Amino acid sequence: MDHKDEEELKDDSQNQYESDNESTDDSIPTEDTDSSSSDSSELSELEVKQKELDEMTDRYYRLQAELANMRKRNQRDREDLLRYKSQSLAKELLPAYDNIERALNIEVDTEAGNNLKKGIEMVFNSLLEAFKKEGIEIVDPLGEPFDPNFHEAYTQVPANEGQESNEVSQVFEKGFKLHDRVLRAAKVSVTL
Repeated sequence: MDHKDEEELKDDSQNQYESDNESTDDSIPTEDTDSSSSDSSELSELEVKQKELDEMTDRYYRLQAELANMRKRNQRDREDLLRYKSQSLAKELLPAYDNIERALNIEVDTEAGNNLKKGIEMVFNSLLEAFKKEGIEIVDPLGEPFDPNFHEAYTQVPANEGQESNEVSQVFEKGFKLHDRVLRAAKVSVTL
């Protein structure tokens, strides 16, 4: 091999090397394209997972809030149950109250009648004390403005001198409240 042949061989090998590098360079962008599509699919998958995580976190917070609301509602219901536990008994005792009050309004002239009346007064006072302990209030609205939340109008009468219109002029039956609940509305007569 002479010198000229060696140079040709070198040139050929150099050309071969350059062509190999060019094909390798072409393949690199192809790999980049594959890796970018791979990265994009990973990114898309990551976004999907992040969205699922956000939805689950939102559901978790909503369930926590709902659970807290249920606890508060149950606590309020228990408090109301304790606060109004005597409501049904009180409603049953209201007619007895009315009867005792009517018995006390009867005039007596004998000593036996007076003794009986004193005994009824003691029972009446005990009943009033029990009502007070349980939070039961008597609504006696004579002379007050008519309030349909607490009063039930039976009749309307003309106003007397000094009375205003829509004022309670007579109480037929007293009303009762248990804390803020009306057990029985007062039955009244209202001025025109």
